[in-house]
Amino acid sequence: MISIPKGTKDVLPADAYQWHFVENTARRIAALYNLKEIRTPVFEHTELFLRGVGDTTDIVNKEMYTFLDKGERSITLKPEGTAGVVRAFIENGRGGGVMALKMYYITPVFRYERPQAGRLREHHQFGVEIFGGKGPETDAEVILLARDYIAALGVENVELNLNSIGCKHCRPKFNEALREYLRPHLPQMCPTCNARFEKNPLRILDCKEERCAEINAGAPKTVDFLCDECREHFEKLKEILSACGVAYKLNPKLVRGLDYYSKTVFEFVSTDIGAQGTVLGGGRYDTLIENLGGPSVPAVGFGSGIERMLLVLENTGKRIPEEAPLGVYAAGLDEEGRKAAFALADKLRKEGISAEFDHAERSVKAQFKYAGKAGARFVVVIGSNELASGAYTVKDMADSSSVTVKAEEAVAYLKERLS
Repeated sequence: MISIPKGTKDVLPADAYQWHFVENTARRIAALYNLKEIRTPVFEHTELFLRGVGDTTDIVNKEMYTFLDKGERSITLKPEGTAGVVRAFIENGRGGGVMALKMYYITPVFRYERPQAGRLREHHQFGVEIFGGKGPETDAEVILLARDYIAALGVENVELNLNSIGCKHCRPKFNEALREYLRPHLPQMCPTCNARFEKNPLRILDCKEERCAEINAGAPKTVDFLCDECREHFEKLKEILSACGVAYKLNPKLVRGLDYYSKTVFEFVSTDIGAQGTVLGGGRYDTLIENLGGPSVPAVGFGSGIERMLLVLENTGKRIPEEAPLGVYAAGLDEEGRKAAFALADKLRKEGISAEFDHAERSVKAQFKYAGKAGARFVVVIGSNELASGAYTVKDMADSSSVTVKAEEAVAYLKERLS
């Protein structure tokens, strides 16, 4: 037997409604904020992620699925959603369009990492990107959208962590102060932190190694080195969030895991799924579009793992509403009855009523048993006697009552009762 690859998971028909609930909620909340969907390819040229995500990130250094295609081009399965959206924005000439451009996506992403709770090697993200909004109102809108999405799912016990990591003008001063603090500790720090020390010391603050985390606890704070513009932006953002009733925790160690962020970074963290508690994270990335060859356009967004959100719902005992049950099961008792049952199912579907037909040539008893498992509201029984009399037996599975309905009136009868 060929088994499923490690770090992947089948979504079986019995569980698909849970995914539909999360995805439909995401689409509904995105629509409230006037976001439109964008879909980008599952794979891109590797250079896009090297330049966009950053070569000091774990994603680029350790986790990307990269291969040469038959044309000897380096191709990578996308490990995150933002870079592909930026590439599409540039390539399709949207920089000259009306701003702000507000988009969302639901997409698979691929990272070769140790599978863990809510995070697989192939997992799925709901992501939001807003291009062209420079002010803190745009940051706030993205955070409010995230808040509303989480609340609409029924997720509780979630805390908003907030920080500002500055911009290209003020971050060099912070980086130098951070290097001065870390330099004496480098012999005790992990190889990854040592490798990042010169190139991107900010990323050291994201290290999860216990010893490194202990050292980082006393590190300088990015907010203490912000330039006037970044400080004003951050203060106004906090004012807007407070005015909207959004509680937040200032987290000076929050830097996010991607190199393209600047100014605002944020995470919504759940206390219900253990150590891997982040269910949604994002921030501002004002230079990424320009760095990838596009115009100078500010941007802000977030990504949220769908598997992780489902894990939170499961761990908290939240009941996900199941989708509408089967409307009608058409049961044929013999060859002629099966023909008529098949035709009835077709007519019902044309009227927008979900209908099922016996594909396995079961006995009458087995058909009723199957209809019950399928959640059918009504079972229509058709056999030689029914065809001869011109009337079908309709059983209401909710109360086990039965009525006889003329064949030509069966569709209208069922439609009325299922409306």
